[in-house]
Amino acid sequence: MSRTSRVLYLIVCASPRARRIGELVGRAQARGWTVCVIPTPQALKFIDRPTLEEQTGFPVRSEYKQWDITNPLPPPDAMLACPATCNTGNKWVYGLADTLALALLTEAIGLGLPLVVAPALNSAQAVYPAFDRSVTALREMGVTVLYGPGVYGPGPPGSGGRPYDWELPLEALQEKVVRPERRK
Repeated sequence: MSRTSRVLYLIVCASPRARRIGELVGRAQARGWTVCVIPTPQALKFIDRPTLEEQTGFPVRSEYKQWDITNPLPPPDAMLACPATCNTGNKWVYGLADTLALALLTEAIGLGLPLVVAPALNSAQAVYPAFDRSVTALREMGVTVLYGPGVYGPGPPGSGGRPYDWELPLEALQEKVVRPERRK
């Protein structure tokens, strides 16, 4: 693929919503993004890797590469973490980059890339005290977190497969790209 469009790194976490991530990829591509999918190791259980590789034209990377091997992915212009689990959000805030996905998210803040996160968690996870602190900390770092009344609310445990509006994170990303001064 040529480097004529903007490159979006789509970070995918282990959530039932990840099973339909190809829909988000297609919608992002329709908006002019070149999409590269980077799942967490556990998210590999939820996605169709060969189909995503065919859809994007790039390998789906979930592991670090050796330093002397060229990165097969073009550099990102923006990142979107969707779905993002409670686990990933809490680790990310503390810089615990034990997966490629977390390392890239941590680095994106330092690079000043437009960054949107769309959490996927249940109501039991949402009341864990560290989660609210993590949402606040990510927002203070300039990350757009799509969580809260009127945006996204967690469902009861076991409801992870409920419908999700894929346009929501793409609209938020567009807002960050068009108005980069709007950091939160």
